[in-house]
Amino acid sequence: MKTIKNNYTSLPEPLECIGSMNTREMRFSRAMVFAVEEINNSSDLLPGITLGYQIHDSCASVPVAVQVAFQLANGLQQLYDSKKGCLRSGRVTAVVGESGSTPSISMSRIIGPFDIPQVSHFATCACLSDKTQYPTFFRTIPSDQFQADALAKLVKHFGWTWIGAVRSNSDYGNNGMASFLRAAQKEGICVEYSESFNRNDPQSKIRQVAEVIRRSTAMVVVAFTAPGDLRVVLEELTRHPSPPRQWIGSEAWVTDPDVLRFPLCAGTIGFAIPKSIIPGFREYVMDLSPAKVVASHVLSEFWEGAFNCLLEKQAGSSDRVCDGTEDIQKLHNPYTDTSQLRITNMVYKAVYAIAHAIHNLVCKKINSTIHCDQFMKIQPLQVHDQLKRVNFSRNGYHVSFDANGDPVAFYELINWQKNQNGGLEFVTVGLYDESLPLGQKFNIRKKISWADAECLFVHQVPVSVCSDSCPPGTRKVLQKGKPICCYDCVPCAEGEISNTLDSSDCFPCPKEFWPSAEKNLCLPKLVEFLSFHEVLGIILATFSITGACLTIVTAIVFFHHRFTPIVRANNSELSFLLLFSLTLCFLCSLTFIGHPSDWSCMLRHTAFGITFVLCISCVLGKTLVVLMAFKATLPGSNVAKWFGPTQQRMTVVSFTFVQVLICTIWLVLKPPFSIRNLTTYNEKIILECALGSAIGFWAVLGYIGLLAVFCFVLAVLARKLPDNFNEAKLITFSMLIFCAVWITFIPAYISSPGKFTVAVEIFAILASSFGLIFCIFFPKCFIILFRPEKNTKKHLMAKK
Repeated sequence: MKTIKNNYTSLPEPLECIGSMNTREMRFSRAMVFAVEEINNSSDLLPGITLGYQIHDSCASVPVAVQVAFQLANGLQQLYDSKKGCLRSGRVTAVVGESGSTPSISMSRIIGPFDIPQVSHFATCACLSDKTQYPTFFRTIPSDQFQADALAKLVKHFGWTWIGAVRSNSDYGNNGMASFLRAAQKEGICVEYSESFNRNDPQSKIRQVAEVIRRSTAMVVVAFTAPGDLRVVLEELTRHPSPPRQWIGSEAWVTDPDVLRFPLCAGTIGFAIPKSIIPGFREYVMDLSPAKVVASHVLSEFWEGAFNCLLEKQAGSSDRVCDGTEDIQKLHNPYTDTSQLRITNMVYKAVYAIAHAIHNLVCKKINSTIHCDQFMKIQPLQVHDQLKRVNFSRNGYHVSFDANGDPVAFYELINWQKNQNGGLEFVTVGLYDESLPLGQKFNIRKKISWADAECLFVHQVPVSVCSDSCPPGTRKVLQKGKPICCYDCVPCAEGEISNTLDSSDCFPCPKEFWPSAEKNLCLPKLVEFLSFHEVLGIILATFSITGACLTIVTAIVFFHHRFTPIVRANNSELSFLLLFSLTLCFLCSLTFIGHPSDWSCMLRHTAFGITFVLCISCVLGKTLVVLMAFKATLPGSNVAKWFGPTQQRMTVVSFTFVQVLICTIWLVLKPPFSIRNLTTYNEKIILECALGSAIGFWAVLGYIGLLAVFCFVLAVLARKLPDNFNEAKLITFSMLIFCAVWITFIPAYISSPGKFTVAVEIFAILASSFGLIFCIFFPKCFIILFRPEKNTKKHLMAKK
């Protein structure tokens, strides 16, 4: 539209369209004329009735569209037909158009109150589906709501989560982009920028939008624009090329031939109205004789612009005059390109929809013959009501409207691919059918070509993400102040896994499982216990068996020399019983090694408690014998009769019986049992023995300690008794080692984790047992085997 600055001192000039003609829109208008003439010549649709029409150029401008709408609402001048002797109707029955959403909205608000139905072929704004605001609006092209959902699914299909968005600053662009952004948000897609512009904006604004596209990190740009608006941005981007961008187009421009001249849009994909075939249409648009051209102002303007000549010589003009050699067959522009009739078919269907609505009002079928009332006066409201009910097919294309005046959404997925001539062409690579069930609507049938930095076509899908996908074993942590698509990948915490890409959270493994090293899989925890097959278990078992063998060897040596003075002087009966108990002590440590079970847990603790009490009882008995022996030598003492062999045996049995009683009560009330310890180590399970009753365990241990302390005190008292070989000294040292080991054992036992608790217990058993056998029996064996001269009664009885 020509921009005029009014001074308000004179009447404004009439609105005027300027600039070059949009030959694609020219083809749309010719499709309307073709459809009207086809209907007027039809014997099946409105026979005997002639449809008239007027075509106005709105030049994509709201003011011009509003002016035309007022003209249509006021009615047309009635004409008298002398041939038929009647007045031709001057009332507008219906309106086809507009191509843009914003002009269509303006027109609908004006003609809607007059009940004049409007059928648009190219206005896709979802807002026009609101029947409370636009009650008489219909369209043969699907609403942008369907396209927005389809585009969001398309972007998500290729894994693009970081995109840029540009739109026309119009109802079409703003509403379409708003619908897309809502659908994109549901699909988890983030938008780096969203810019709006108009072809009439200052160049500084256009440069600003182009610069945003150049500097962005998003590889994908979704453009909800009119073709004329997009061209000005593409021209600016061409002046200073940006890094390669993957363009996603709306149906308004993705099949516009004028945009194909921009190489930077190579690889563009988008949804478009399916291409179609209109029989006879190409011949019609190409049949432009000089007489037809001269008779029409619009055709004349088209002809002169297409061939760059003037039909008539104008004064002062230097342009050449058309000489009649111009051949429209050789003309290549959007008007003559009928290879992919998409929106053109929407115009064709709109005209036929109105014709069918009128047909249903004025025509009836009687005896296989259609009769139409040529004189019936019809109101626009009647046509509006019949449009709601139309349901027909033309050239294999179905036409009907839902409650919102919208058709069933069906799109082709278009890809701009390189042809043999090096240019770009539209290639259908897939389909989108809204009528199909969920999951079957979107179907890609052919390979899509993309553009890389050198504008060469490749088959590798470009990547457009703010952050790379987080691998399994990590979780997403949003970056502060940025959209949800921008995040850092943080490894899962200990004991947690994630087994999917881009997991927003990590999940703990079940109790008896632990994450793999990559933290993407829960594996059964390692089961750990002190085994005979591991080094520590083998070492402890070796020392245990060695100690038992050493004790047996000592017993054999003592038995072989049982009649020698040194053996007889040290209470041979208690010595053999002590050696027997020490053998059991060494062997009982083996019960602590191996897979714990309820029976082994009860056995190891009771065997340990009873054998050690038996051992300490024997040592205590030997100490008492030493003390009593010297007391018995005093005049008048009859102590010997109170501590003879029988009493010694009863002492050992009595002390041992108390421990047996404690163990029995422990086993009956709350015995030890095997457990799977899941708390000491997170990554493994410790098989160990629970005490059952801690009181029982510490009672057993405390009783052993009580006897050991008592024995130690008695040994200390007897250590200075006159004797060449005072056994009390040996017992003192052995008890000192014994007590030291078990006092150290208590904190070590409490603080040792897992299987090392068992190892500490075995070490204490072995250390105290070796201490007893070395301190008590090693000096005697040394004399028996290597100093036999000292193994005599004379030597033992001699005074120091």
